[in-house]
Amino acid sequence: MRFFSDNAAAAHPAVIDAIAESNRLDTAYDGDSWSQCLDAAFSELFETDVRALWVATGTAANCLALATLCPSYGAILCHRDAHIENDEAGAPALFTGGAKLTLLDGEGAKLLPETVEAACARVRKDVHQVQPRALSITNATEYGLSYRASEVAAIGDAARRHGLGLHMDGARFANAVAFTGESPANLTWRAGVDALSFGFVKNGGLNAEALIFFRRELADEAVVMRKRSGHLFSKGRSLAAQLLAMLDGDLWMENGRKANAAAQRMATAAPDRLVHPVEANEVFLRMTSDEAAALRAQGFDFYDWGVGEIRLVTSWNSDDTAVAKLSAAIASL
Repeated sequence: MRFFSDNAAAAHPAVIDAIAESNRLDTAYDGDSWSQCLDAAFSELFETDVRALWVATGTAANCLALATLCPSYGAILCHRDAHIENDEAGAPALFTGGAKLTLLDGEGAKLLPETVEAACARVRKDVHQVQPRALSITNATEYGLSYRASEVAAIGDAARRHGLGLHMDGARFANAVAFTGESPANLTWRAGVDALSFGFVKNGGLNAEALIFFRRELADEAVVMRKRSGHLFSKGRSLAAQLLAMLDGDLWMENGRKANAAAQRMATAAPDRLVHPVEANEVFLRMTSDEAAALRAQGFDFYDWGVGEIRLVTSWNSDDTAVAKLSAAIASL
């Protein structure tokens, strides 16, 4: 009865089958028949021509995207609780060659356009200060809030006014799409997003994420950096096959909906304990250390999140019985 991370969830059987099917002689690196299908498959999904690259991790996807949007002497605006700030061991600086992260505030780890405007206004347009060149947002956020298309579009407008490239960390993009009911296109390029880290590992993949460029020319540089940073797999077909399997029949959306539904069931068990609205597959609850210990004594596994809070994360294959038991246990505290 583990609810500490969707990273730990099993890979979907369709993904495992796709890897097995790809385990045969083909061209190496990204010249294989699976990798060659990615652009078309993701272009159909996003209703526009895109370049789609496979990478093994979300950190690689985020940092390759940022390195194409921001030079080494520029700044990347992001929320102070963003994954690229708190959980990537300085990788954005490594991949960009030294770009600075400028940290902004916002409720539930969401940024507002006025916050972006104010941050840009604080920077003098001279050689003595690091100039903002990119903006990164996360959907769904680190606290499980989902940006609507109108919210992304407002941020996209602010980014364009200040000449910023816009990156979206979509480690839980499926959950955001499932919650908002917005189309992938409306949540991304139609709202001004230039590059998307499209998460699959948290949603049923094994070791494959997608890096989507809506400004296709950015991919020309990204493919070189992918090689230079050690992320060009010899048997890239095994990663491409996973992505195609998840797109087939909208499996990625089905999985996102399942995870969200499990989170909603737990949220209804303790509405007065909710720290943030539940808009994806994460549930943050106010809870004393004694209460948390009581849940763990019953066999439930989760993260403490600061003082007096816990985080519960559901996944595409969260066990219905375990979800029901945990919900009942929380309600009985």
